[in-house]
Amino acid sequence: MKQAKNQLKKHLQVSVDGEERELKGAERAAVLLLALGEEHGEPIWRKLDDMEVRQISAAMANLGPVTPAMLEKLFIDFVRRLSSRGSLTGNVEATERLLSSFLPQDRVSIIMEEIRGPAGRNMWEKLSNVQENVLANYLKNEYPQTVAVVLSKIDSEHAARVLSILPEELALEVVSRMLRMDAVQKEVLEKVEQTLRIEFMSNLTNTSRRDSHEMMAEIFNNFDRQTEARFLAALEEENRESADRIKTLMFTFDDLLKLDAASCQTLLRSVEKDLLAVALKGSTDAAREFFFSNMSQRAAKLLLDDMEALGPVRLRDVDEAQTSMVNKAKDLAAKGDIMISKSKSDDQIIY
Repeated sequence: MKQAKNQLKKHLQVSVDGEERELKGAERAAVLLLALGEEHGEPIWRKLDDMEVRQISAAMANLGPVTPAMLEKLFIDFVRRLSSRGSLTGNVEATERLLSSFLPQDRVSIIMEEIRGPAGRNMWEKLSNVQENVLANYLKNEYPQTVAVVLSKIDSEHAARVLSILPEELALEVVSRMLRMDAVQKEVLEKVEQTLRIEFMSNLTNTSRRDSHEMMAEIFNNFDRQTEARFLAALEEENRESADRIKTLMFTFDDLLKLDAASCQTLLRSVEKDLLAVALKGSTDAAREFFFSNMSQRAAKLLLDDMEALGPVRLRDVDEAQTSMVNKAKDLAAKGDIMISKSKSDDQIIY
């Protein structure tokens, strides 16, 4: 704390006799970033978006004198919050309170609506989990080219359901544009994403409630294998329709076997060899054959030797390794590096 205070004094003209006042919102962030200085503050500045940078910069420029008492109070409060109960607890409410302390309320609302909104790691996964009638009702007022871009980026089965609901004239125009559509420029794609985020996603929870099956699918995805099987078996006895719906929404290790060759090879290059060996050690023969077929004979032989050298492995370690591979696949898909789908018939396009 002492070092941070000394650093801040280099940037601010501290008035010992100045009038004390309460630092609020962006002012608090501005003081902390000034205290961190260029070297330690740069990684944080890099993670802020343009709006956050502008707001904190404006607060910093108009900060004026900061008395030692004000500075002391801020750092004590910061340390107290950080060290409370020896840990930090992250939840939706805490996140919203923190964001509200240094971001405009409209920006906080957009971010929180995205968090509370449909499941998915990026905009296109989220749209694939929006009810087709809700998405179609929004898209029917958009330009055909915009609709074509959106439908080319979401899950093909979901796109088909949305397309079938759109007015016939618009739907036919969209189909025509999708057939003639080349690779979408990055700038155009980013503009479409921004529009969807601001105009559609931010208001989505005001018009439709998030599907409970989506939430349960996320929870089931985080179960270990035995717990998942136990809950699904019990649910199948009570409500088979719901169980089938949840299984459809889940993305599991077995779904990796539906990757095309290029996507599988990209995934294999991104996964540590030790983790891959553990994941395949507890997998089915079909899974091993699939991944081996996407390696060179030499690489497959070396991996097989590593698996044999492992000896017995705990089921929990296998589950963790396979979950890591699934999460890596989702990350790669979110970046557009690979294509993942729930069925072989999907023709999802990611630019």
